[in-house]
Amino acid sequence: MGHVIGIDVGGTFTDAVLIHSDGSMASSKTPSTPPDYGEGAKIAIDLLAKQLGTSTRDLLTETNYVAHGTTSSLNALVMGNVPDVGFITTKGHRDSIYIMNVEGRYLGRPQHELQEIVLQDKPRAIVPHRLAREVTERIDRTGTVIAPLDEDEARTVIREILTHGVRAIAISLLWSFRNPTHEQRLRELVAEQDADVFVAISSEVSPRIREFARNATTIMSTQIGPGLDLYLTELEARLRREGLRGSLLVMQSSGGSVAAGEAAATAITTIGGVLTGGVVGCVRLAERLGHRNIIATDVGGTTFLAGIIVDGEPVRASQTIVNQFPVNVPTLKVEAIGSGGGAIAWIDSGHNLRVGPKSAQAVPGPACYGAGGTEPTNTDANLVLGILPETGLLGGERPIRIDLAREAIRIRIAEPLGLTIDQAAAAIHAVQNAQTADLLRKIVVESGHDPRDFTVYAFGGAGPAHCAAFAKEVGVSEVVVPLGAVASAFSAFGLAVSDVVLVREQSDPMAVPFDPARVQAGFEALEAAVREAIDRQGLSLDRVELHREIDMRYGVQLSEVTTPVSAGPIDQAAVERCAAEFERRYAQLYGQGSGFREAGIFGITLRVRGVGLLDVTPTFVGVGVAASEDATEAIISRRQVCLDWTKGFQDTPIYNYRLLKSGHVLKGPAVIDVPTTSVVIRQGMIGRIDELGNLRIETNAAVVALPIARKAA
Repeated sequence: MGHVIGIDVGGTFTDAVLIHSDGSMASSKTPSTPPDYGEGAKIAIDLLAKQLGTSTRDLLTETNYVAHGTTSSLNALVMGNVPDVGFITTKGHRDSIYIMNVEGRYLGRPQHELQEIVLQDKPRAIVPHRLAREVTERIDRTGTVIAPLDEDEARTVIREILTHGVRAIAISLLWSFRNPTHEQRLRELVAEQDADVFVAISSEVSPRIREFARNATTIMSTQIGPGLDLYLTELEARLRREGLRGSLLVMQSSGGSVAAGEAAATAITTIGGVLTGGVVGCVRLAERLGHRNIIATDVGGTTFLAGIIVDGEPVRASQTIVNQFPVNVPTLKVEAIGSGGGAIAWIDSGHNLRVGPKSAQAVPGPACYGAGGTEPTNTDANLVLGILPETGLLGGERPIRIDLAREAIRIRIAEPLGLTIDQAAAAIHAVQNAQTADLLRKIVVESGHDPRDFTVYAFGGAGPAHCAAFAKEVGVSEVVVPLGAVASAFSAFGLAVSDVVLVREQSDPMAVPFDPARVQAGFEALEAAVREAIDRQGLSLDRVELHREIDMRYGVQLSEVTTPVSAGPIDQAAVERCAAEFERRYAQLYGQGSGFREAGIFGITLRVRGVGLLDVTPTFVGVGVAASEDATEAIISRRQVCLDWTKGFQDTPIYNYRLLKSGHVLKGPAVIDVPTTSVVIRQGMIGRIDELGNLRIETNAAVVALPIARKAA
């Protein structure tokens, strides 16, 4: 058996992890190289080869597969840096993407923003009005053609869209998931006029009921599909030239990979791939550390991503939200905001300080990079506050200049708000901590859980600088910061150990009691489609597991709860067990007694998740044991650091993470310098190094239970 490589291409840095057949690991990190992100991936592999004392060609020749994940597509959507695309829908329904099902003002917003109704607004239109067009056709809910497609009109519409210079068109028609023939014919008509135009149809991207979410999902997939297709084609060709004989896989939101050649057709499934890799990595590490409930947080250069693990299993969802638009993607429950290390600090029209979602990315980068960036970012603020070393990042390979950071903060933030530069930097740091805590609270509570029952795992270049603050904010008492062999590339590690996962789904609304034969036939068709897709991956798998699910809801409700269905023949008893499990899960999410069976129970969407298990078993190597808890020997310097403006700058010990050993105890305030990040232990907190070299921070977050006073009336 050869080895496997995981590559995480972020907006700012590119990470790689190699796992040998014996389980040993190596990692590398390098700045990303936009617009040619593939060059950064190649450099990361070159660095791995250099570490191992071999050539890149020999390394890739012996590689079974490369598992790749990228945040570039997600970053593009979050920041709105996507090309215009055309949109074709059923006549009379174009404006559904602008009306937004009355959800546009509140989807994805934190609770405190929901309370400020006057300040709420819809996001920028997902498609310009001039590019959203209608065609005459109609299919009803049974899949019967009521009005045939007017092909002459369709040709005219397509021609007019193409005159605007768009190179991609999204097609989403009413009830197309019940009968896709009109969508398929429209794709053929586009090809007749220009075969090179990228086309995505909703019956393949999102075969689910409800037009707005299906429209939005198809449009977003179309916005990123052509770029992803070009990137993966060029990357695979580059790796083949360098000697790769194995497969190139792409990580998906569902928690597993798919062959690169199939990824672009449903590009939207890849947007959460990198954090998904981080969640999978957390599952593997948690198995060693004994944690069952985990909040996985990845703060990269551009985005802050969070996912959760409950009782050892990642929490899944059938939908996520990007920029206040619903996205129909079977996914690990992951949420994202534009709040990474490169998130730009700015002042809005109400004179309020904001951080993100716009990012400086790798080019030009934060102002302190000295590469032409003039807008202040989280990274600039952390440098001014002393959290980051003035000697540079990546072990000094990325020089940074504090004078440029201070100047950017002075001009853009401090002077407009009447603050000193240090106060403005502290304010940026505080806003970052607050909005990331909001996201954690939202994702955990909305899944029906209490954040106090969880442990935070923090990774990514900017995560360790903020994790202690946002964890304490939501009541989490322990934070784990991986500092072992793959600490600098934890998401890439997760990519390398992920399995192949393929999902097929189909909306088929029905009321309980379901017709068992109808449900059985639906699952069998989806299982056949999953097995066929897995066979196309060209990989040697240990085995394939198939998991069945139904999205269910009570009558007159709109939100579904995903409910597992046992394998084997579907009979009436299986249907009743499924309904009972739905009611149990509903009560867990919304409270005991909140269900109302008398309204009826409905199954909406059938889903099959196929998991092709790959034989990859990493070995976590322990670190040396300290002679005592005293970690003074690991202190390399002291500097003035401000972690809380109410306490100001404090003389703070700076530790070298390579000198820390199992059993060392660090009392805050303290900073651990790692070539790829800085880890902060705030005042009043304690950090302990475990047997694998990970840092475990005790935040001392606690909720005091007040005694209940009872008086006789």
